[in-house]
Amino acid sequence: MPKLRVLARLTRLMLVLLLGLLMASVIALGERVGLTASIERRQRWSCWFMKRLVAALPFEVRVLGELPKQPMLWVSNHVSWADIPLLGMLLPLSFLSKAEVRHWPVAGWLAEKAGTLFIRRGGGDSQRLREQISAQLSDARPLLIFPEGTTTDGRHVRTFHGRLLAGAIDQAVPVQPVAIQYLRNGEADPIAPFIGDDDLLSHLMRLFAQPRGEVCIHLLQPIASVGKERAVLALQAQQAIHGALFGVEEATVVPRRQARAA
Repeated sequence: MPKLRVLARLTRLMLVLLLGLLMASVIALGERVGLTASIERRQRWSCWFMKRLVAALPFEVRVLGELPKQPMLWVSNHVSWADIPLLGMLLPLSFLSKAEVRHWPVAGWLAEKAGTLFIRRGGGDSQRLREQISAQLSDARPLLIFPEGTTTDGRHVRTFHGRLLAGAIDQAVPVQPVAIQYLRNGEADPIAPFIGDDDLLSHLMRLFAQPRGEVCIHLLQPIASVGKERAVLALQAQQAIHGALFGVEEATVVPRRQARAA
């Protein structure tokens, strides 16, 4: 039975990827003959594809809260590669993602066409990244980032990097905190996290061999960015997400500048 389950799920996933490949081919052909689609249209296509991709994954998905009615900087905890399609299906948006995603088959190419910003680990170009994020937000295009900078096992939330939220302050754009939670039998899912040196194919095989898990996506109250220091804004978003996931607030961290003044 598990082998049949894996085969059926892999077949469905391959069909979705073939659909994505067809979409990519149409987009590429259009560009070759001078019919370049707008970024808004490409984001809508990407969102449509993400919905089909999520339907092929072994998850029951619940979305709690309301989608924002204006473009915001979305910030989320990061557990798995699956975070990207799960959040990308909610509405057309762009991502800030690690450079490796650009090379994923089909999904990476579509992500690039949808306006994803790719960041190299340890790239060190903070100012350029800040300008890129600001440019996205100034064009009224929602952008989602994972300010922890890496994935976790879903049992805790790492410190948010405030430099990634500077663009929201520059553009006076609110921050939309999102908490994503993978559950299995009511507990934190030990299979869904994509951490360490794991590879995508092995992770997929483990996921597909198990019964369907549950994903809860918590859309939390937006946080105003006007007049805030980036460390304070990052801490507020981190605490909101931690509270949604675990029901308790983390201890308050005093921003470095305030700590020195004290």
